[in-house]
Amino acid sequence: MAVRNSHGPMLASILRCSRPIRFARAVHMDPARPVEGAITSKLTAAFQPEHLEVSNESHAHAVPPGSESHFRVLVVSERFSGLSPLQRHRLVNEALKEELSTRVHALAIQAKTPEQWRLDPNVAKSPPCMGGSRGDVTMEDKLKAGQ
Repeated sequence: MAVRNSHGPMLASILRCSRPIRFARAVHMDPARPVEGAITSKLTAAFQPEHLEVSNESHAHAVPPGSESHFRVLVVSERFSGLSPLQRHRLVNEALKEELSTRVHALAIQAKTPEQWRLDPNVAKSPPCMGGSRGDVTMEDKLKAGQ
């Protein structure tokens, strides 16, 4: 499994790894990023992904610096074979239900089969923030819950 997250160079050795590995054993989770770590661990446990990317995109949104509220995930797993995109998203949402009900305000999901990933290994880009979370009265409570 290849794994990438927003830490970049921290995971360079994993990206070069050619044999499947369990993410939780391979990388020391950054205690300063508990939500990102929880997302990575839960998706790894639920899907045994061939490829996993977890990107904290909070910095591009109307939230305080250091927030963990907006994420993009790419999960490549055999478990998605034969499922519609909606069914795949529901599985990811179910795996992350605790984070989505408390600390995560937005989650963009790409869920692909290994064959789809081989044919199109591109990661979608998020649109620019329109400031929508400024009007979300629950955002402050969600951010506090994540600390």
